Amino acid sequence: MANVIFWGKPGCPVSDKQQRTLEAARHQVERRDLMTAALSADELKSFFGEAEVEDWLNRLHPDVKSGKIDRQSISAEAALTAMLADRELIRRPLLQVGEEKRFGFDPTKLQDWIGIQPAADGLSCDDRHKQGRCDHGHM
Repeated sequence: MANVIFWGKPGCPVSDKQQRTLEAARHQVERRDLMTAALSADELKSFFGEAEVEDWLNRLHPDVKSGKIDRQSISAEAALTAMLADRELIRRPLLQVGEEKRFGFDPTKLQDWIGIQPAADGLSCDDRHKQGRCDHGHM
């Protein structure tokens, strides 16, 4: 069992489902409001680790889907500035267990990190997105 700090969007059914998944795996979840959290650019960046900048952004945000924001060419600094100005651009949730921080809700990666039950087919969230589907409610 882990104590998970979960930054999500209040009232979002996907965030609610993700939280229930963590709780079903017997984790303690401390939910925080990502939309109003006082985060600096450095604090926000700390959740992304070595991930590519294009992966930091919410693929379903209208500006990303329309191409107004080009995930492949945006700089880290520009992405952080945009995400702090419009929190909907952040790929959610942000997660913290102890000092380790991560982003996104990929059941396969979470299983390896803190233990939850991944999908029966073993595909990661990114794999499902490439197929146009996902098992945590937003595709």
